[in-house]
Amino acid sequence: MPPKEPPKKDESLLHSRGKALFINKEYIGEFVYGGIDGAITTFAVVAGAEGASLGISVVVILGLANLIADGFSMSVGNFFSTKAEKDNFDKHRQIEYWEIENLREKEIQEIRDIYKEKGFKGELLEQVVEVITSNKDVWVDTMMKEELEMVRGEKTPYKTAGVTFASFLAVGSVPLLSYLFMNTNSSSLDSQLFLYSCILTAIALSIVGALKSLVTEKNMIVGILETLLLGGIAAFIAYYVGDVLEKILS
Repeated sequence: MPPKEPPKKDESLLHSRGKALFINKEYIGEFVYGGIDGAITTFAVVAGAEGASLGISVVVILGLANLIADGFSMSVGNFFSTKAEKDNFDKHRQIEYWEIENLREKEIQEIRDIYKEKGFKGELLEQVVEVITSNKDVWVDTMMKEELEMVRGEKTPYKTAGVTFASFLAVGSVPLLSYLFMNTNSSSLDSQLFLYSCILTAIALSIVGALKSLVTEKNMIVGILETLLLGGIAAFIAYYVGDVLEKILS
């Protein structure tokens, strides 16, 4: 029997820009990045406090302070990074317009060289060059993509920053849930609370890891294990650093 061909996927699905669960796919990177970082950094605070045997109120205060400050810092960094990319693109685009106006023959030759390397020859090459250079916008877009290898991103700085911050707060608050609903006047940590925090954090990281795999179409188990491993390493380090510091400073 001839080997079975793998099932073909609808091209529209492969390039889908819809939503994965409740998140626009184009912003899934920001959600995953913010969520993983939020969960891991907050859980590291909890683990460090557990290792140092601090009180519940200290865990909550440190955790919330880290959650808000670090989340805001990450979103601001994301905002300026995205904005810088757009500003850089616009700057080079304006330069290309100037070169078309002032160095027209040189730019025409660059278009000719680009498409000659792609295999166009003779009359067909000249036709392609004529069509492209007859429209300034098309001409500039072609130079941006083919010469500078730059493409305008569709993401806006405000949305990327907002998604990052919201994800950081939502997922990053999970390790604190078991402590937020306990009596913060308690002078010592209950080991059960840390166990609940571990379980909740593992669930949150698993969901984020699965979401990442759903969009990238990679093995979901691998995606989940990657995020859990990263969180586990961070918690392990924080716990024993807290434990060592508590012994040194006490």
